[in-house]
Amino acid sequence: VQLQASGGGLVQTGDSLRLSCAASGRTFLNNAVGWFRQAPGKERDFVAAISWRGESTSYVDSVKGRFTVSRDSAKNTVYLQMNSLKPEDTAVYYCAAAKRSMVSTDVQEYRYWGQGTQVTVSS
Repeated sequence: VQLQASGGGLVQTGDSLRLSCAASGRTFLNNAVGWFRQAPGKERDFVAAISWRGESTSYVDSVKGRFTVSRDSAKNTVYLQMNSLKPEDTAVYYCAAAKRSMVSTDVQEYRYWGQGTQVTVSS
């Protein structure tokens, strides 16, 4: 499966962006999908994830109440709606399909990765 992340850009503090993660080659209908981010010089960190049915989600504390992950199975796409963006949200954002159907915050549980999309939030 190939994942394509898109929707990043340069925005100001308080603005919103919606990232999309589209799958091709096969569907990830039975896989949880996660979003991770990596700032320069830092490790890749978990941001949010959604189970394969969409009934379960998980967020890192720093984005709770601001970010929302959702999925449209008909379009084979997962979204990350990011509101009230802050400069500390600046990073390359990656989507990934998990090995299993349930959400996980562990990067090792994700098998397929997209190429990343840059999000830059200016102060």
